[in-house]
Amino acid sequence: MSARLAVETFAARAAARLSRLAGAGGGTTIPGKLLWKLDPGAIDALAARLPRGAALVSATNGKTTTTAMVAEILGGRVPLAWNRSGANLLSGVASTLLAERDAELGLLEVDEAALPEATRRVRPHALLLGNLFRDQLDRYGELELLADRWRDMVAELPEATVLVANGDDPQVGDLGRARGHVVHFGLDDPRHAHPELQHAADSRYCVRCARPYEFAAAYVGHLGDYRCASCGHTRPDLQVVARAIELKELESAAFELETPAGSTRVELRLPGLYNVYNAVGAAALAQVLGASLDEIRDGLGRFGAAFGRFERIVADGRTLLVLLIKNPAGANEVVRTLVDGGTPPVLLVALNDAIADGQDVSWIWDVDLEPLLGRAERIVASGTRAHELALRLVYGGLPEERLEVEPELGAALRRGLELTEPGGELGVLPTYTAMLALRRIVTEQGLVKPYWERG
Repeated sequence: MSARLAVETFAARAAARLSRLAGAGGGTTIPGKLLWKLDPGAIDALAARLPRGAALVSATNGKTTTTAMVAEILGGRVPLAWNRSGANLLSGVASTLLAERDAELGLLEVDEAALPEATRRVRPHALLLGNLFRDQLDRYGELELLADRWRDMVAELPEATVLVANGDDPQVGDLGRARGHVVHFGLDDPRHAHPELQHAADSRYCVRCARPYEFAAAYVGHLGDYRCASCGHTRPDLQVVARAIELKELESAAFELETPAGSTRVELRLPGLYNVYNAVGAAALAQVLGASLDEIRDGLGRFGAAFGRFERIVADGRTLLVLLIKNPAGANEVVRTLVDGGTPPVLLVALNDAIADGQDVSWIWDVDLEPLLGRAERIVASGTRAHELALRLVYGGLPEERLEVEPELGAALRRGLELTEPGGELGVLPTYTAMLALRRIVTEQGLVKPYWERG
């Protein structure tokens, strides 16, 4: 380590210790922010010290869960530098590399917009690209702009970098066609496809000729088996595939995982088709990183929910079922899973408009909430944009006598628990910062450990 880097890392680690003493918690990105300000090139140097290099994971939906799944698969076989708290900007990457001094492999979730800069600095051994959905338009811009940035990024990747890409996403699947080291993953079970492309689907048009795609199967949003009848652009061949998928209400899912190393039956302790996508992506990356098929099966079988993503928390004799919603595609799949698996009688929906959520909340009008509204007996609307959410619910057909509005999340949580029968389940659907706030509330009550704690 150079003398300059030694001084910089000492200063950043000292800042981390001080922040903890001040009560900022273990998930702080303060040391990474300081290091980034002192010397952005320090990330390059810290990443270069990892004996086994680094793997980066990015997607609009599912990157936290997918990364956590890979960490579970790899288990204790290799010391990881993993940003388990979900701090996925460059400051979070820097903080992780600083904290994990003895790590051999970097396993880093990265924000979609920060990804091009992260790949230039970390120069990953493997890169997993999960999906691209319309999200936070005030920050990312239109989907095609982000896809173009990813395309330029992939073109600049080192030749040795293995690209693991979701072949079911037209934008993402096309990125690897010119690369030698690419693994495409996806689903192949038309029984679980939508009968038609949803109205809020994003990538409807061919990335080459802009004509409408024909979908033989549409699984989640625009993810599926697509083909352009005009120019012939089609889904690439899949090397890692989920077939014979079984969805077990709000409890679990199972599927046949087929890989170049063989096939195995995976029993996943998470519900929903989108979690099958997360698991298949994690399996593909883990195999690139050297995991055996048995390790992949067993790791996915052990995996529990990442915080806020189908996480269950016992509170006051009831259970909170927390399901993050952040954009139309993800929210529609939460609705689909709840409708198919059994909607809790009481729902708490919290809509925030902080920068991390996206300050434009018009996306709630693209969410197909209507199937949910006929099943929930009572809905509590909360968050900084609770009144806009309440308006959307009423316009969707929810009778006003079944709606309560409480912008303050703590009070809304107490009310939701009051309305839930003892032993029952309260469904909680928060946006990102509302989910973090909820986590702080239940942590302060001693119901869960802080999410940055290990074990």
